[in-house]
Amino acid sequence: MVRSRSILSLILAMVAVFLISCSSPTVAKVSPTYTPAQIEQIQEYAPTLLALRDRMSEIPVLIQRRDWIGVRNFIHGPLGELRLKMTYITRNLLPKEQTKARQITRELFDDLVKVEQAIEENSTTGAVRSYQNAFADINKFVDLIPKQAVPAQVED
Repeated sequence: MVRSRSILSLILAMVAVFLISCSSPTVAKVSPTYTPAQIEQIQEYAPTLLALRDRMSEIPVLIQRRDWIGVRNFIHGPLGELRLKMTYITRNLLPKEQTKARQITRELFDDLVKVEQAIEENSTTGAVRSYQNAFADINKFVDLIPKQAVPAQVED
């Protein structure tokens, strides 16, 4: 009887060791955070992006005056830099935010193309509507930027 108990104990010990060795360790998932290098890169481009967003308020004035050349020049001039700044910022966002940022950037530039199409059609209302959509898109993009990367004096 003593011998059967020791054999049973040995078998149970081997089964326990086998089961423990086959299990995978649980890894605690850490929520992603921004590194100081990412924040620094975003801080480099965010003020310019915010300044360009503020300058977008010049477009409705040009549209109301029906200054189509001025609108085109503004879109291709100062706002031409906008895509570059948005791309630099997008690269430094968290992966989940990058997907949203890329989509918003596409929508923003689609809306700016629609502003130009409305100008071709000489449609003031269409241009204003597309401008408002573009302005909403850039605000959505700014909302994705981490708050610690935006200087306090430039925030909304």
